[in-house]
Amino acid sequence: MNIVSFGGGTNSTAMIIGMYQHKIPIDLILFADTGGEQPHTYAFIETFNRWLVERGLPEITIVQYYNKYGDRLTLEQECLRSGTLPSIAYGYKKCSLKHKVAPQEKFCRHYQPCIDAWEKGEKVVKFIGYDAGEERRLLNALPHDLQDKKYQKEYPLMEWCWSRKDCIQAIRDAGLPLPGKSSCFFCPSMKRWEIRTLYHRYPDLLQRALAIEDTAMPNLTSVRGLGRNWAWRDFICADENQLAIPGAFSDEDLPCSCCMKGELPAADL
Repeated sequence: MNIVSFGGGTNSTAMIIGMYQHKIPIDLILFADTGGEQPHTYAFIETFNRWLVERGLPEITIVQYYNKYGDRLTLEQECLRSGTLPSIAYGYKKCSLKHKVAPQEKFCRHYQPCIDAWEKGEKVVKFIGYDAGEERRLLNALPHDLQDKKYQKEYPLMEWCWSRKDCIQAIRDAGLPLPGKSSCFFCPSMKRWEIRTLYHRYPDLLQRALAIEDTAMPNLTSVRGLGRNWAWRDFICADENQLAIPGAFSDEDLPCSCCMKGELPAADL
């Protein structure tokens, strides 16, 4: 039973293309939708699904988080209701665990081919899109992988020595557009240039991100906003007045909240 964890970005897209080229069977492709992806990601999934179907591969199965009452709960809704920022702003990864890892795991627990494999004492093989330049991520994931009794993790991009550049070329050679970065539009790990892109391309999404920040502001003590040590609203105002100097609004080296040990290829830019 072969499962691909699809992050919606370059690496996992190239990995699927490479698996098709190497004739590695794919039984299931899972994408966890937090409800906060940017429009280009959802559009690419539709395009990629057509490519997959034309080659006899399974379409992408989209999973989402539902609360105990069976109601769909997006990460944006959760932040607004609780008056908090995504957990990565505070240095935690609960948002990814809850809205990406958990929905995939729940799906697999109820997916009969996975159940059949586990009942036979077999592991389900999960393919992860770490490219050849991400050795550190692999080293961090290995201890968890070795203890995992349900899944066998495979990292084919590393096996093929595919760099980020190779992944991009593979997508182009397959006749597909580049997927663009996959991340929530209100992710605290976004860089200044990404916030500017949001400002120009998706101003409605920027306003929704600012609404999350504004709602959380009265409750913030250790952080100051979606930039962690600075507020997006302050940055936007300063940027409009050409005052957004790097020293005041630094790009912190924050990991994407989707980067889970041995799990989703979240940076997957």
